[in-house]
Amino acid sequence: MHFGVLWDVLALLSKFKKMIEIIKQILNSDLGNSFNNAALLVFRVLLAIELFRVHGMKKFRVENGQKEHVPNPLHLPEKLNGLVATFSDTIIPFFIILGLGTRLAVLPTIGVTAIGYFVVHRNDSLEVRDVPYMYTLSLLLLLALGAGTYSLDYYLLNLI
Repeated sequence: MHFGVLWDVLALLSKFKKMIEIIKQILNSDLGNSFNNAALLVFRVLLAIELFRVHGMKKFRVENGQKEHVPNPLHLPEKLNGLVATFSDTIIPFFIILGLGTRLAVLPTIGVTAIGYFVVHRNDSLEVRDVPYMYTLSLLLLLALGAGTYSLDYYLLNLI
């Protein structure tokens, strides 16, 4: 009976080790030299500031007595749709600036911007479609590269 408990503890530790390895893979991001990592830091910060300044601040502004209308092409419940859009444009930029959970953090915003490009603006001019297209590409770059060494991700990785 004691061997069963010991076996369960060892199995749990094995799963914990695998989970730590997955977390390390998600957080690991080093572009090879300090110049590249600094360039990625500047890119991250400027992208996140612009996302928050232009799109996040709209969520708080009231124009003509009404808040911004958030398109809902997937027909989600209105509160959920608004929550995802607001979270993507107001909270996620701070995660991007800090480099905290960057690869996971950008996923909801990639979803919002890609839906904006492929669904909401599919019949609009290239000038209109350009904005969600560029945000989607920029966020996909962060998904692929991670936050770099000048980030909380890198700091936390070195603590583990």
